[in-house]
Amino acid sequence: MDLQLKEKVIVITGGAKGIGKAMAQVFAAEGATAVIVGRKEIDNLKVVEEITSAGGKAFQVAAELSDPDACENAVKAIVGAFGRIDGLVNNAGVNDGVGLENGNYKDFMASLHKNVVHYFLMAHFALPELKKSKGAIVNITSKTAETGQGNTSAYAAANGGRNALTREWAVELLKYGIRVNAVVVAECWTPAYETWIATLSDAEEKLKEITDKIPFENRMTTAEEIANMAAFLMSARSSHTTGQIIHVDGGYVHLDRALANA
Repeated sequence: MDLQLKEKVIVITGGAKGIGKAMAQVFAAEGATAVIVGRKEIDNLKVVEEITSAGGKAFQVAAELSDPDACENAVKAIVGAFGRIDGLVNNAGVNDGVGLENGNYKDFMASLHKNVVHYFLMAHFALPELKKSKGAIVNITSKTAETGQGNTSAYAAANGGRNALTREWAVELLKYGIRVNAVVVAECWTPAYETWIATLSDAEEKLKEITDKIPFENRMTTAEEIANMAAFLMSARSSHTTGQIIHVDGGYVHLDRALANA
């Protein structure tokens, strides 16, 4: 299926690693220019080189997204380079473990800036261009907003905010023909996840315990599977889809986990 993304300029925050990198690769494979916005230029450039070496188009802007000015400057740099923005994928964030019992106000607020405030800022600054292109926004969110996890109040709150903003923006931007959707991630295999598992003394057992609870095929979601959904939602092939919060998780959130071992 041709997703009709050729020559589109798609901005992906946190596009240098994990799910963000997979999205950059998928968008580039569809003929779009993948614009990676991430904290470290060296990491961004590695992905740009990989994509361009494979014949795709990519660009990067280094930005600390918890800084509002950096968000604005990143958008200005992209518009300066291409004269347009056709889509925004808000993806950057980190499950930083700021809990209720052992957390504090300062860390809680810093986590919100790292995980949801820049979603608003990037969309706000990109909006004039998205209006011109009748583009789309895809927000990447986490199951923690719906299931909880324990000891991660700030991240859960941020993801609840991401989901709410998805619906709110879908309403507010109807009049501009801008669609807004979200992809919810549960247990997805990324380098960061692999690193975390490796820190455990019982890594293999823990991984099996997790995958055994994933109803569909008892396996982790791949980053590419998240990326494929994001690309579809960004494309004209999903032209009447907006305000949706879509779970790409092998049934982890909504299906009875007893089914996993049925």
